[in-house]
Amino acid sequence: MKTIAIYHHKGGVGKTTVAVNLAAALSNQGKKVLLIDLDAQANTTYATGLIKFPFEKDDLKERNVSHLLYPDGEINLLIPDIVRKSKGFNQPEVDVIPSHITLIERQRKIAVFKTSRNRLARKLELVKDIYEVVIIDTPLSQGLYALVSLTAADYLIIPSDFKPFSNQGLVSVKNFINTEINEYRENIGKQPIIIMGVLPSKISSNNKYLKYTFPKHRDLIAEVYQLPLMDNIITERSVLSHCINKTVAIGNLPVPDPKSIFEFAKYDSSASQSAFEFESLALEVRRKLEIH
Repeated sequence: MKTIAIYHHKGGVGKTTVAVNLAAALSNQGKKVLLIDLDAQANTTYATGLIKFPFEKDDLKERNVSHLLYPDGEINLLIPDIVRKSKGFNQPEVDVIPSHITLIERQRKIAVFKTSRNRLARKLELVKDIYEVVIIDTPLSQGLYALVSLTAADYLIIPSDFKPFSNQGLVSVKNFINTEINEYRENIGKQPIIIMGVLPSKISSNNKYLKYTFPKHRDLIAEVYQLPLMDNIITERSVLSHCINKTVAIGNLPVPDPKSIFEFAKYDSSASQSAFEFESLALEVRRKLEIH
């Protein structure tokens, strides 16, 4: 089992889009995937079809990722107790550990326990024979949930749109990994996290940009920030937003009905290029992880 964190300090770089569609792509390729949402904004949980309320009962509040990190009373919940199947998101559906807004208020309680930082890593060990790939959608901060995510992960993908603030954020990401994360991992007997690469994400599809400007931006990552690059890129296309924000009308009410880019492409040909990009990204990830 290989565990990948999708992490960057800068918002708006397509972190959730990458997490959910990479999970869908790997699932489509026959891999057993677990997708974990460790961001209190719960965007991955929404994108995989698990948030239908207020149209139906909120059944995530009592069993979500926070319950893996902080036991309620004497009950110590494990991953099989929390995991859900995505709902109408992809065929085949993906196993998801959902998040919830209550993650924010529970953070202080969780932080009290010194063991909470590596509790997710320990519980993932118990399902290592069930899943081939675990993908963790992380929060933007350097707080507790980022620490938990990057302690549990073996590998790191850093999505970036290559804009100035995103590039400046790479410095703090690199420093955070090299100091706090890897020092803690060493203290608990884990190898340093492997930076699989910076993933060009939300990149303009303009041909002139891709031919003349993009290569210069790409070269900066290795030359200035001394970080590896992923081979594939994810271009910015409106269809990637449309598939996550898709709704279906029930009576007069629009109910969330998000889809993976692959499901969306089945009835909207404009999604085919984005679907191809995520399929190619999944193949690159498998090659780098040596998953056949």
